[in-house]
Amino acid sequence: MTDVPAPQLPPERSRVRQVEVTPDAAGVRLDRFLGKALPDVPPSHVFRLIRKGEVRVNGRRAAGSLRLQAGDRVRVPPVRVQPPQAAGDAPPARRVPPRLVEQVRAAVLHRDDALLVVDKPAGLAVHGGSGVSFGVIEALRAAYPDDTLELVHRLDRDTSGCLLVARKASALRTLHALLREHDFEKRYLTLVIGKWDLGRKRIDMPLRTDLRVGGERTVKAHASGKSAVSDFRPVQFFGSRASLLEVSIHTGRTHQIRVHAAHAGHPVAGDAKYGDAEANAALAEFGLARMFLHASSVSFVWPQSGTEFSVNAPLPADLAAVIDRLAAAPVRGRRGPRGARPPRAR
Repeated sequence: MTDVPAPQLPPERSRVRQVEVTPDAAGVRLDRFLGKALPDVPPSHVFRLIRKGEVRVNGRRAAGSLRLQAGDRVRVPPVRVQPPQAAGDAPPARRVPPRLVEQVRAAVLHRDDALLVVDKPAGLAVHGGSGVSFGVIEALRAAYPDDTLELVHRLDRDTSGCLLVARKASALRTLHALLREHDFEKRYLTLVIGKWDLGRKRIDMPLRTDLRVGGERTVKAHASGKSAVSDFRPVQFFGSRASLLEVSIHTGRTHQIRVHAAHAGHPVAGDAKYGDAEANAALAEFGLARMFLHASSVSFVWPQSGTEFSVNAPLPADLAAVIDRLAAAPVRGRRGPRGARPPRAR
């Protein structure tokens, strides 16, 4: 006998709710807060409710990026939701692919009551959007559904390394304050094209981050831009082919290290946007298959306790292998003779 599926119950319309923001939720974005209040509603629908003005904060329309304050009253509009499942019904499919959830969970370097640090893999976006369905933050929220997780800062999709995520709103406010006051040290390792002959070099050059070329964001060094300061320190030279640098940034502008390095005449190796295509092709023979930029460490002092926090992410295996091959290669000109191949890695 064939089982007959139970009839699908029609969606029910929920009621309007007025939700008061608690101190623990202060600092959370409105779209994230609403997503928690409407867990069964797709994110695209949540954003649509906000855009249409159906969500109000203290009686007024608000953008999804608004950071809520304790005591704010949020109008949660009525939505159509599926009735509770009958016993034996299959559970709804998970929105984030399980493989991505496990990949990100395995990349967690540190987790305490206030903070979570991920060694973000290269090629993975920090959040969904712009053609990407899911990123690190969506995977973390699926892995830790009871946490209120918010990105403290961002990394470019092709950049690997330390990414901080706050587990509570109070930690997010504290870390954002440290970032604004430049009491937050972020160090990167990058390979740049050519021999860096500038020694220890501070580049204090404003950046325009609001430019579009063919619909794509492009950042340029320009006096009319926002303040951007980067400190470059040479670590290792590979003849005139390339140089390994440590970079500390005092501001967090979009593409800051990449644009400052290119401005200094030594673009980041493997950077297809601001880099040197011919030099990138030569370094591909040494195994470089992506942009060589890695967020190696983050450190700061918690102001409430005076406790120092520091975390490090080792150079990924793919980038470490490039360094080994370059170190083993004979010294040649800036790009080496055309067609020459480096020796095999040991």
